[in-house]
Amino acid sequence: MTRATARPTEASAQTTDTPDALVATGLGHRHRRGWALRDCSFRLPRGRICALVGPKGAGKSTLLSLAAGMLPPSEGTVTVLGHPSGASGARRRVGYLGQDRPLYPQFTVEETLRVGRERNGTWDQALAERLVAEGAVPLSARIRALSDDQRTRIALALALGRRPDLLLLDEPMSGLGPSGRREMTRILRQQAAERGMTVLMSSRMIAHLEGACDHLVLLSHGNIRLAGETDRILAAHHRLLGDASQASLLPHPAIIAGREHLGRLSAIVRLDEPLSGRWTTTRLPLAELLLAYLGAPAAPPMITEGARIEAGGLRS
Repeated sequence: MTRATARPTEASAQTTDTPDALVATGLGHRHRRGWALRDCSFRLPRGRICALVGPKGAGKSTLLSLAAGMLPPSEGTVTVLGHPSGASGARRRVGYLGQDRPLYPQFTVEETLRVGRERNGTWDQALAERLVAEGAVPLSARIRALSDDQRTRIALALALGRRPDLLLLDEPMSGLGPSGRREMTRILRQQAAERGMTVLMSSRMIAHLEGACDHLVLLSHGNIRLAGETDRILAAHHRLLGDASQASLLPHPAIIAGREHLGRLSAIVRLDEPLSGRWTTTRLPLAELLLAYLGAPAAPPMITEGARIEAGGLRS
Protein backbone atom coordinates (compact mmCIF):
# COMPACT_ATOMS: atom_id res chain seq x y z
CA MET A 1 0.00 0.00 0.00
CA THR A 2 1.16 3.51 -0.69
CA ARG A 3 0.46 6.70 1.17
CA ALA A 4 -2.19 9.11 -0.04
CA THR A 5 -0.72 11.84 -2.19
CA ALA A 6 -1.39 14.58 0.34
CA ARG A 7 -2.30 14.56 4.01
CA PRO A 8 -1.31 16.28 7.24
CA THR A 9 2.25 15.67 8.37
CA GLU A 10 2.94 13.29 11.25
CA ALA A 11 3.47 16.23 13.54
CA SER A 12 0.30 18.08 12.62
CA ALA A 13 -1.79 14.90 12.69
CA GLN A 14 -0.80 14.24 16.30
CA THR A 15 -1.03 17.69 17.86
CA THR A 16 -3.40 17.74 20.79
CA ASP A 17 -5.39 20.74 19.49
CA THR A 18 -6.58 18.76 16.43
CA PRO A 19 -9.08 16.03 17.31
CA ASP A 20 -8.44 12.66 15.75
CA ALA A 21 -10.91 11.50 13.14
CA LEU A 22 -11.90 8.58 15.35
CA VAL A 23 -10.98 7.41 18.84
CA ALA A 24 -12.27 4.09 20.21
CA THR A 25 -11.64 3.36 23.89
CA GLY A 26 -12.58 -0.05 25.27
CA LEU A 27 -15.26 -0.13 22.59
CA GLY A 28 -17.64 -3.06 22.41
CA HIS A 29 -21.07 -3.95 21.08
CA ARG A 30 -23.11 -6.98 22.02
CA HIS A 31 -25.81 -8.55 19.87
CA ARG A 32 -28.34 -11.02 21.19
CA ARG A 33 -26.08 -13.87 20.08
CA GLY A 34 -22.93 -12.50 21.69
CA TRP A 35 -20.23 -9.89 21.31
CA ALA A 36 -19.70 -8.56 17.79
CA LEU A 37 -16.91 -6.24 18.97
CA ARG A 38 -15.04 -6.25 22.28
CA ASP A 39 -12.44 -4.11 24.04
CA CYS A 40 -11.28 -2.21 20.95
CA SER A 41 -8.99 0.75 21.55
CA PHE A 42 -7.26 2.68 18.78
CA ARG A 43 -7.22 6.08 17.16
CA LEU A 44 -7.29 7.17 13.54
CA PRO A 45 -5.58 10.53 12.87
CA ARG A 46 -7.24 12.94 10.49
CA GLY A 47 -6.45 13.06 6.79
CA ARG A 48 -5.74 9.33 6.42
CA ILE A 49 -7.24 6.67 4.20
CA CYS A 50 -7.62 3.59 6.37
CA ALA A 51 -8.41 0.02 5.36
CA LEU A 52 -10.59 -1.86 7.83
CA VAL A 53 -10.01 -5.49 6.97
CA GLY A 54 -10.94 -8.88 8.31
CA PRO A 55 -13.00 -11.98 7.47
CA LYS A 56 -16.76 -12.08 7.42
CA GLY A 57 -18.15 -11.69 10.93
CA ALA A 58 -15.01 -10.00 12.25
CA GLY A 59 -16.92 -6.90 13.44
CA LYS A 60 -16.14 -4.49 10.58
CA SER A 61 -19.72 -3.41 9.87
CA THR A 62 -20.41 -3.11 13.59
CA LEU A 63 -17.42 -0.80 14.07
CA LEU A 64 -18.53 1.40 11.16
CA SER A 65 -22.09 1.53 12.47
CA LEU A 66 -20.84 2.54 15.92
CA ALA A 67 -18.69 5.28 14.39
CA ALA A 68 -21.64 6.52 12.34
CA GLY A 69 -23.84 6.70 15.43
CA MET A 70 -26.22 4.07 14.08
CA LEU A 71 -25.55 1.71 17.00
CA PRO A 72 -24.93 2.53 20.67
CA PRO A 73 -21.83 1.05 22.34
CA SER A 74 -22.49 -1.74 24.83
CA GLU A 75 -19.25 -0.78 26.54
CA GLY A 76 -16.55 1.83 26.09
CA THR A 77 -16.74 4.96 23.96
CA VAL A 78 -16.18 6.14 20.41
CA THR A 79 -15.63 9.77 19.49
CA VAL A 80 -15.66 11.20 15.98
CA LEU A 81 -13.82 14.44 15.23
CA GLY A 82 -13.90 15.31 18.92
CA HIS A 83 -17.63 14.56 19.39
CA PRO A 84 -19.43 11.46 20.70
CA SER A 85 -20.57 9.40 17.74
CA GLY A 86 -24.18 10.15 16.89
CA ALA A 87 -24.08 13.63 18.44
CA SER A 88 -25.16 16.48 16.19
CA GLY A 89 -21.59 17.79 16.00
CA ALA A 90 -20.50 14.44 14.57
CA ARG A 91 -23.48 13.58 12.35
CA ARG A 92 -23.19 16.63 10.13
CA ARG A 93 -19.49 15.94 9.48
CA VAL A 94 -19.69 12.19 8.83
CA GLY A 95 -20.69 10.45 5.62
CA TYR A 96 -21.70 6.78 5.60
CA LEU A 97 -22.19 4.40 2.70
CA GLY A 98 -23.45 0.93 3.63
CA GLN A 99 -23.15 -2.31 1.72
CA ASP A 100 -26.69 -2.03 0.33
CA ARG A 101 -25.93 1.34 -1.39
CA PRO A 102 -29.51 2.60 -0.85
CA LEU A 103 -30.74 4.19 -4.08
CA TYR A 104 -34.25 4.51 -5.48
CA PRO A 105 -34.23 2.37 -8.65
CA GLN A 106 -37.10 4.31 -10.25
CA PHE A 107 -35.33 7.68 -9.85
CA THR A 108 -33.14 9.22 -12.50
CA VAL A 109 -29.57 10.21 -11.63
CA GLU A 110 -30.64 13.86 -11.68
CA GLU A 111 -33.53 13.18 -9.28
CA THR A 112 -31.20 11.22 -7.00
CA LEU A 113 -28.79 14.17 -6.76
CA ARG A 114 -31.72 16.50 -6.11
CA VAL A 115 -32.71 14.40 -3.09
CA GLY A 116 -29.14 14.68 -1.82
CA ARG A 117 -29.23 18.44 -2.23
CA GLU A 118 -32.57 18.81 -0.45
CA ARG A 119 -31.51 16.68 2.52
CA ASN A 120 -28.06 18.14 3.17
CA GLY A 121 -27.29 21.72 4.09
CA THR A 122 -23.61 21.35 3.16
CA TRP A 123 -24.35 19.82 -0.25
CA ASP A 124 -21.85 20.42 -3.06
CA GLN A 125 -23.83 20.06 -6.29
CA ALA A 126 -20.85 20.87 -8.49
CA LEU A 127 -18.77 18.08 -6.92
CA ALA A 128 -21.59 15.53 -7.20
CA GLU A 129 -22.25 16.39 -10.83
CA ARG A 130 -18.53 16.28 -11.65
CA LEU A 131 -18.21 12.78 -10.20
CA VAL A 132 -21.19 11.65 -12.26
CA ALA A 133 -19.89 13.29 -15.43
CA GLU A 134 -16.43 11.74 -15.02
CA GLY A 135 -18.10 8.33 -15.24
CA ALA A 136 -20.03 9.32 -18.36
CA VAL A 137 -23.31 8.53 -16.57
CA PRO A 138 -26.26 10.45 -18.12
CA LEU A 139 -28.24 12.51 -15.63
CA SER A 140 -31.40 11.28 -17.35
CA ALA A 141 -30.58 7.59 -16.80
CA ARG A 142 -32.66 5.68 -14.27
CA ILE A 143 -30.81 3.99 -11.42
CA ARG A 144 -32.23 0.56 -12.28
CA ALA A 145 -30.67 0.77 -15.76
CA LEU A 146 -27.12 1.40 -14.49
CA SER A 147 -24.31 -1.12 -14.11
CA ASP A 148 -22.92 -2.05 -10.69
CA ASP A 149 -19.94 0.25 -11.25
CA GLN A 150 -22.23 3.13 -12.22
CA ARG A 151 -24.56 2.65 -9.24
CA THR A 152 -21.57 2.62 -6.93
CA ARG A 153 -20.37 5.86 -8.50
CA ILE A 154 -23.77 7.50 -7.90
CA ALA A 155 -23.82 6.29 -4.27
CA LEU A 156 -20.31 7.64 -3.78
CA ALA A 157 -21.30 10.96 -5.36
CA LEU A 158 -24.14 11.19 -2.82
CA ALA A 159 -21.77 10.45 0.07
CA LEU A 160 -19.08 12.88 -1.10
CA GLY A 161 -21.60 15.55 -2.07
CA ARG A 162 -22.26 16.05 1.66
CA ARG A 163 -18.60 17.15 1.95
CA PRO A 164 -17.92 14.98 5.02
CA ASP A 165 -14.79 15.31 7.10
CA LEU A 166 -14.95 11.57 7.82
CA LEU A 167 -16.26 9.14 5.22
CA LEU A 168 -17.22 5.62 6.36
CA LEU A 169 -17.53 3.01 3.60
CA ASP A 170 -18.74 -0.55 4.22
CA GLU A 171 -17.42 -2.93 1.53
CA PRO A 172 -17.49 -0.14 -1.09
CA MET A 173 -15.66 -2.17 -3.74
CA SER A 174 -17.80 -5.28 -3.47
CA GLY A 175 -19.13 -6.16 -6.91
CA LEU A 176 -16.82 -3.77 -8.73
CA GLY A 177 -14.51 -4.87 -11.50
CA PRO A 178 -10.83 -3.88 -11.63
CA SER A 179 -11.53 -0.65 -13.51
CA GLY A 180 -14.26 0.31 -11.03
CA ARG A 181 -11.93 -0.31 -8.07
CA ARG A 182 -9.18 1.77 -9.69
CA GLU A 183 -11.60 4.62 -10.31
CA MET A 184 -12.94 4.57 -6.76
CA THR A 185 -9.38 4.59 -5.45
CA ARG A 186 -8.61 7.60 -7.64
CA ILE A 187 -11.67 9.50 -6.43
CA LEU A 188 -11.01 8.86 -2.74
CA ARG A 189 -7.33 9.76 -2.96
CA GLN A 190 -8.19 12.92 -4.85
CA GLN A 191 -10.77 14.01 -2.27
CA ALA A 192 -8.43 13.19 0.63
CA ALA A 193 -5.66 15.22 -1.01
CA GLU A 194 -7.86 18.20 -1.91
CA ARG A 195 -9.86 18.47 1.32
CA GLY A 196 -7.98 16.56 4.01
CA MET A 197 -10.93 14.20 4.33
CA THR A 198 -10.44 11.02 6.37
CA VAL A 199 -11.69 7.73 4.93
CA LEU A 200 -12.31 4.48 6.80
CA MET A 201 -13.42 1.69 4.46
CA SER A 202 -13.91 -1.98 5.10
CA SER A 203 -13.22 -5.00 2.94
CA ARG A 204 -12.83 -8.74 3.26
CA MET A 205 -10.39 -8.58 0.32
CA ILE A 206 -7.20 -6.66 1.02
CA ALA A 207 -6.38 -6.73 -2.69
CA HIS A 208 -9.35 -4.44 -3.24
CA LEU A 209 -7.80 -1.76 -1.02
CA GLU A 210 -4.08 -2.20 -1.64
CA GLY A 211 -2.61 0.96 -3.14
CA ALA A 212 -5.42 3.13 -1.76
CA CYS A 213 -4.71 3.22 1.96
CA ASP A 214 -1.93 4.45 4.23
CA HIS A 215 -3.48 3.14 7.46
CA LEU A 216 -4.71 -0.29 8.48
CA VAL A 217 -6.98 -1.86 11.08
CA LEU A 218 -7.21 -5.66 11.09
CA LEU A 219 -10.15 -7.18 12.99
CA SER A 220 -10.69 -10.82 13.88
CA HIS A 221 -13.47 -12.20 16.09
CA GLY A 222 -14.32 -8.70 17.27
CA ASN A 223 -10.78 -7.85 18.39
CA ILE A 224 -8.05 -5.66 16.93
CA ARG A 225 -5.03 -7.60 15.70
CA LEU A 226 -3.18 -4.80 13.87
CA ALA A 227 -3.68 -1.04 13.79
CA GLY A 228 -1.56 1.83 12.54
CA GLU A 229 0.46 3.10 9.61
CA THR A 230 0.71 0.41 6.95
CA ASP A 231 4.38 1.07 6.16
CA ARG A 232 5.37 0.83 9.84
CA ILE A 233 3.47 -2.42 10.27
CA LEU A 234 5.17 -3.89 7.21
CA ALA A 235 8.60 -2.64 8.27
CA ALA A 236 8.30 -4.47 11.60
CA HIS A 237 7.64 -7.86 10.02
CA HIS A 238 9.83 -10.17 7.96
CA ARG A 239 9.96 -13.63 6.51
CA LEU A 240 12.83 -15.41 8.23
CA LEU A 241 14.78 -18.51 7.17
CA GLY A 242 17.51 -20.21 9.16
CA ASP A 243 18.71 -23.04 11.35
CA ALA A 244 15.84 -24.27 13.53
CA SER A 245 18.28 -24.89 16.39
CA GLN A 246 18.69 -21.12 16.72
CA ALA A 247 14.97 -20.48 17.24
CA SER A 248 15.53 -20.08 20.98
CA LEU A 249 17.67 -17.02 20.22
CA LEU A 250 14.75 -15.17 18.71
CA PRO A 251 13.32 -12.41 20.93
CA HIS A 252 9.99 -13.36 22.48
CA PRO A 253 7.32 -13.26 21.19
CA ALA A 254 8.79 -12.85 17.73
CA ILE A 255 7.26 -15.71 15.76
CA ILE A 256 3.78 -15.03 14.35
CA ALA A 257 3.69 -18.16 12.19
CA GLY A 258 6.31 -20.72 11.24
CA ARG A 259 7.15 -24.26 10.30
CA GLU A 260 10.21 -26.46 10.63
CA HIS A 261 11.39 -28.85 7.92
CA LEU A 262 14.63 -30.85 7.84
CA GLY A 263 16.18 -28.67 10.53
CA ARG A 264 15.33 -25.41 8.78
CA LEU A 265 12.89 -22.86 10.19
CA SER A 266 10.72 -20.73 7.90
CA ALA A 267 8.76 -18.17 9.87
CA ILE A 268 6.94 -14.84 9.78
CA VAL A 269 8.29 -12.74 12.62
CA ARG A 270 7.82 -9.36 14.23
CA LEU A 271 11.13 -7.82 15.18
CA ASP A 272 11.25 -5.13 17.84
CA GLU A 273 14.99 -5.61 18.47
CA PRO A 274 18.06 -6.82 16.51
CA LEU A 275 18.35 -10.51 15.69
CA SER A 276 20.93 -12.84 17.21
CA GLY A 277 22.28 -15.65 15.06
CA ARG A 278 22.41 -16.17 11.33
CA TRP A 279 19.14 -15.62 9.57
CA THR A 280 18.01 -14.70 6.09
CA THR A 281 15.20 -12.12 6.17
CA THR A 282 12.97 -10.74 3.41
CA ARG A 283 10.05 -8.30 3.35
CA LEU A 284 6.50 -9.60 3.35
CA PRO A 285 3.56 -8.83 1.08
CA LEU A 286 0.76 -7.28 3.10
CA ALA A 287 -1.78 -9.97 2.23
CA GLU A 288 0.54 -12.70 3.53
CA LEU A 289 1.11 -10.81 6.78
CA LEU A 290 -2.62 -10.37 7.39
CA LEU A 291 -3.28 -14.06 6.78
CA ALA A 292 -0.53 -14.95 9.25
CA TYR A 293 -2.17 -12.87 11.99
CA LEU A 294 -5.62 -14.27 11.22
CA GLY A 295 -4.19 -17.77 11.54
CA ALA A 296 -2.38 -17.04 14.80
CA PRO A 297 -4.95 -15.80 17.35
CA ALA A 298 -2.45 -16.22 20.21
CA ALA A 299 0.08 -13.84 18.64
CA PRO A 300 0.14 -10.49 20.43
CA PRO A 301 -1.57 -7.66 18.52
CA MET A 302 0.46 -4.77 17.14
CA ILE A 303 -0.80 -1.20 17.50
CA THR A 304 1.68 1.41 16.32
CA GLU A 305 2.42 4.60 18.20
CA GLY A 306 0.34 6.53 15.67
CA ALA A 307 -2.76 4.47 16.49
CA ARG A 308 -2.23 3.78 20.18
CA ILE A 309 -4.12 5.35 23.05
CA GLU A 310 -3.71 5.01 26.79
CA ALA A 311 -6.37 4.05 29.29
CA GLY A 312 -8.97 6.79 29.43
CA GLY A 313 -8.57 7.68 25.75
CA LEU A 314 -5.42 9.77 26.04
CA ARG A 315 -2.83 9.61 23.31
CA SER A 316 0.33 7.75 24.15
